[in-house]
Amino acid sequence: MLPQRCRPARVPVADSEYEMSEEKSQPQSPASHLPGQPAEPDAKRRFNFESFAQAAQILRYLSPYRLRFGVAVFALVVATSLGLCFPFLTGLLLDGALVKPEAANAGGWTTDINTIALVLFGALGLQAFFSFFSTNGFYRCGESALVDLRQETFAKLVGQSMNFFSRHRVGELSSRLSNDLTLIQETLTTTIQQFLRQSMLMTGGIILVAFTSFRLTGLMISTFPVLILVAIVFGKRIRGNARDAQARLAEGGTVLEESLQGIVSVKAFGNEWFELKRYAHCLQEFLTVTLRTARLRALMVSFIIFGIFGSIVLVFWYGAHLMQAGQLTFGELTRFILYTTFVGGSVASFADVFSQVQKVLGATERVREMLEEHPEIDAQAPAPSSPPPRLQGAVQFEDVSFSYPSRSETPVLRSLTLEAKVGEKIALVGSSGAGKSTIVSLLLRFYDPDAGRVLLDGRPAGDYSLRDLRGNMAIVPQEVLLFGESIEANIRYGRPDASREQVLEASQQAACHEFVERFPEGYDTVVGDRGVKLSGGQRQRIAIARALLKDPAILILDEATSSLDSESEQLIQQALDSLLRGRTAFIIAHRLSTIRKVDRIYVIEEGQVLESGTHDELMAREDGRYRRLAEMQFAHPTEPNA
Repeated sequence: MLPQRCRPARVPVADSEYEMSEEKSQPQSPASHLPGQPAEPDAKRRFNFESFAQAAQILRYLSPYRLRFGVAVFALVVATSLGLCFPFLTGLLLDGALVKPEAANAGGWTTDINTIALVLFGALGLQAFFSFFSTNGFYRCGESALVDLRQETFAKLVGQSMNFFSRHRVGELSSRLSNDLTLIQETLTTTIQQFLRQSMLMTGGIILVAFTSFRLTGLMISTFPVLILVAIVFGKRIRGNARDAQARLAEGGTVLEESLQGIVSVKAFGNEWFELKRYAHCLQEFLTVTLRTARLRALMVSFIIFGIFGSIVLVFWYGAHLMQAGQLTFGELTRFILYTTFVGGSVASFADVFSQVQKVLGATERVREMLEEHPEIDAQAPAPSSPPPRLQGAVQFEDVSFSYPSRSETPVLRSLTLEAKVGEKIALVGSSGAGKSTIVSLLLRFYDPDAGRVLLDGRPAGDYSLRDLRGNMAIVPQEVLLFGESIEANIRYGRPDASREQVLEASQQAACHEFVERFPEGYDTVVGDRGVKLSGGQRQRIAIARALLKDPAILILDEATSSLDSESEQLIQQALDSLLRGRTAFIIAHRLSTIRKVDRIYVIEEGQVLESGTHDELMAREDGRYRRLAEMQFAHPTEPNA
């Protein structure tokens, strides 16, 4: 049976893909509405003018380009006005053809068919000239505004807290930067232009046909209310379906992203068929909604075509009677027919524009949700010109209690108290789910404690800006995320303004310079998506170099040598022993042999400190938890602790 919801995607955090073990088993909160998922029927937003007003807020991104936009609108007005001259001049040309040459010369240019033809060509040339500037201007303004919108949306996204990412899936969020913004792109580049042009054609056409024949104009206008009402009814249905279609497409994107990110697991378990079925299931749901929308659009277009051309036939029939009665000339009837065609085409185009607007409303709702989120960090703020004030590195947890927001009824930490003095190396030991990673999460302020305090250098962690606080910390995880760029770029991620010499020094200290130099392209070697071209040990050494380059006051090591061979591990341990002097370190340990020389070991169980002390002190406790873990592990060195 295929899953209805995709698995939660892992979230890239800071320097690494640091996945909190305590969160892995958290269920999605039923109250948390994932972006892109269709709301429940009773929660669906109804069509109203407020929706249009809210969607119009997207137009504020055109503000920086208002001068160019104004020029484009002016060019559009001129081009459309020249287009409205075409039926008038055509009518004069046909009436002039019925006038004898001697009478035509006496009547001036309005009866001279040669002059009228030249004016027509001139008007068409000017229309083409201004149309170029209009279309080019709208596209340039629209694309520029979309770039700004994409940048702000991404800035809001990366600035969100870890609580936000624990509630939303990566595939759903990336859909906002692709599918939803693509719909908005069409609005900014073409729909606005089309709406303005068709509005002018319809308004100008109605005014000009009114000067030709009031009776024919009244007959033509009487058909508009029915066409507009049908467009509104169909548009409302199309809007709802379009939002559902975007949600299904985003869900399929999530499956695709997760499958490719976890391609090693997919291949290892031979589950290509399973992922294909998951993706096919999402695509089938998308296809169902899309085909339902296609049927609605087809019905609407069919009705609009019948209504518009039926109205035109009715006008032709009535105009022919007026011409037979001598109340209308042939040129006037031709002029009226052309203006009626203009107006009819405008009304038909409004149906398509209205349908497009309905689709965009659903997309803008999702994008606005993102833009209205309050990020924890302003990602658009300029990069600091100088390093953050350096902390000494003293850390205290005072009676800290914490539960994850999506699992508030299950405490993870319970009145936990621990301390790390300046320059101390602290090890956190305990079974999976005991709270070790949560302690690190609170230290990095991915979350704030529900009770108690986290102090840094004697001050509450909340007194520091997140940039300054995290600027003093670095993390080396067990599972390393590398970006799909060069080795140098990945190391430099620890300090983007570092010199080449500093990068090389960090690389040498992390014992990765030797294997990097063996690559033909050296430090310019591209590591591939998530570092797939490198071994696990190589990725981990690059992560260590990245952390060392940052030169943090507080270093977090999540079993940083677990993926290394014995020789590399020894080199790294020697480097860490010297580099950790004068720097506070928190080490999440699974292999107890790596923490024998730390200053203090905290044994964490069920969110509390069960034991603390040095390796020798804890081993001296006959019934101690640490001693039992150590004896089990040293008796079976190939097995990690629980």
